[in-house]
Amino acid sequence: MATMTHDSAVQRRLRSGLIYAVLSASSFGLSGPLARGLMNAGWSSASVVAVRVLVAAAVLVPIAAVQLRGDWQLLRRNAALITAYGMLAVAGTQLAYFNAVAHMEVGVALLIEYTAPIAVVSWLWLRHRQRPGAATVAGAALGTAGLVLVIDLRSGLTTDWVGIAWALAAMIGAAAYFILSAHGDGTLPGTVLAAGGLLIGGVGLLAAGAIGIVPLHATTNPVVFQDFTIPWWPPVLALGVVTAALAYVSGIAATRLLGSRLASFVALFEVLAALTFAWALLGEAPRPIQLLGGALILTGVVVVRRGEPTGPSDS
Repeated sequence: MATMTHDSAVQRRLRSGLIYAVLSASSFGLSGPLARGLMNAGWSSASVVAVRVLVAAAVLVPIAAVQLRGDWQLLRRNAALITAYGMLAVAGTQLAYFNAVAHMEVGVALLIEYTAPIAVVSWLWLRHRQRPGAATVAGAALGTAGLVLVIDLRSGLTTDWVGIAWALAAMIGAAAYFILSAHGDGTLPGTVLAAGGLLIGGVGLLAAGAIGIVPLHATTNPVVFQDFTIPWWPPVLALGVVTAALAYVSGIAATRLLGSRLASFVALFEVLAALTFAWALLGEAPRPIQLLGGALILTGVVVVRRGEPTGPSDS
């Protein structure tokens, strides 16, 4: 009976983690096309990131304050984690990604960024001696093959090495996101980590803009997508509430339930979500070879899921 109860609890944990992971990936996948629309309307990438994370922080900070219940010592004990999360996993990753999509197609930039699971596996192996199993290696190989097919550099797509460099920087930040999301002793609520990180990341970007490290400029021009034009503020609200607040909180929950390794592979669903949103909003239709690559990515995720532990053993 005890074994059956334990198995049932593990399955519930896995199911909840997968639901949170897919929700987070779908929400993140919308960010690139919305950001591209604002940048086409005259916004700088840094302005898009700053507004996105500050709107999200405004949504989450009141909720986080209620969850803290006056325990400010909890913030002090986790100050280094929250700061690293804000500067690297939030501000650094998003700024690099949006600079990448300013130089190349959304899907390609995201696919380079999401070689991050390989970096996560390597980190866990080198830092925590968690050697990847055969299923993880096979899944990583399938996922990488899928990424190569989706990038499809032989199709005549112009290679922008500046964009590729930014996308690789975003990959490092994405790997840090999964590792830091799983970190901690379980006492820091995910909403508090997300709210603090988003607030620090947003303030850091504003400070960088104020001293001229990154350009900050925005417009009130209408935002033009493939089949419609809307005012500037709905994309801004959607970026903050859906693609940041919802995405980060659900992503932290997923990583704590699944562990950073499995969560990082499930998050590859964001690649397919971004391709779909880019097709719908920007008219960037995926080529057949990209669809094949997407199928390989999903296959790789399933292989990793079947072969890896379901508990968060890497926090």
